[in-house]
Amino acid sequence: MGIRVGVAGASGYAGGELLRLVAGHPEFDLVAATAHRQAGQPASVVHPQLAGLDLVLGPTEPDALADADLVFLALPHGESAALAAGLPETVRVVDLGADHRLRDAAAWQRYYGGAHAGTWTYGLPELPGQRPAIAAASRVANTGCYAVATTLALAPLVAAGVVEPADVVVVAASGTSGAGRAAKTHLLGSEVMGDLSPYKVGAHQHVPEIKQATGAVSLSFTPVLAPMPRGILATVTAVPAVAGADPRAVLAEAYADAPFVHVLPEGTWPHTAATLGSNSCHLQATVDVDSGRVIVVSAIDNLGKGAAGQAVQCANLMVGLPEQTGLSVFGVAP
Repeated sequence: MGIRVGVAGASGYAGGELLRLVAGHPEFDLVAATAHRQAGQPASVVHPQLAGLDLVLGPTEPDALADADLVFLALPHGESAALAAGLPETVRVVDLGADHRLRDAAAWQRYYGGAHAGTWTYGLPELPGQRPAIAAASRVANTGCYAVATTLALAPLVAAGVVEPADVVVVAASGTSGAGRAAKTHLLGSEVMGDLSPYKVGAHQHVPEIKQATGAVSLSFTPVLAPMPRGILATVTAVPAVAGADPRAVLAEAYADAPFVHVLPEGTWPHTAATLGSNSCHLQATVDVDSGRVIVVSAIDNLGKGAAGQAVQCANLMVGLPEQTGLSVFGVAP
């Protein structure tokens, strides 16, 4: 028997990707998966890509998950804390929701509302000191999808003093799966195809998380809904703090030993299709010849490095496995 794993919220897009990754993991045994409205349905009916997976979705309650050694929570924001509180302390938990990411209760209240559930170890292994912290933790708060793409592009530059943390601008386009699986008019194919549309402009909930993770002081963030199922392309710009610094070299040095972060060769720019199905982040950086601003472009699969893949990476560290176990660094094409 391997490590017994349960997935709560298994009917959603991130939950389905978790089922796929856990079922193919060499050291994990998928023993339980839960849902709300889809409880009682076979996982292969809810997720046709998982044909052959012999598992019925149970109700989302602690008893359905208590026999697992490790539980992933892929629930809507605000629903993880109550379920996690009902699980035995011996069960390791990775929360894909936002409930436990923020240290600042006032920021939680401002962007999410309701009571702040407290702060867990932040689940981004590539940040300095986070690998050992995650490995020692029994509760880990997985990063937000936009936060991963932006933080990996920005954090090393702020830490090295290469850019000013007080003037950061991010424009990031995401595929529709980032909005969840619930039926919504603005996500219908007829509404999305051939269209780009900004949303939550000036008030996106990932802003305080990105500032917390990167050290940015002021952040202007504009998310854009793109007509594709998966992927995030983030363009991050900032004012240089020192003259003549090479932002690409700083990123390359910071991620020299990071298996999932790839600083692309000079002149090669990230695009989302290249990260599809992987747990990788592709980065490229330059300095704008006109404005002088540092520009970093970042690409990820929002359901991979932005959600389920990142969660498995953290879980691997928590149970003492190499962080790459069961995950691919390579994308799927075409």
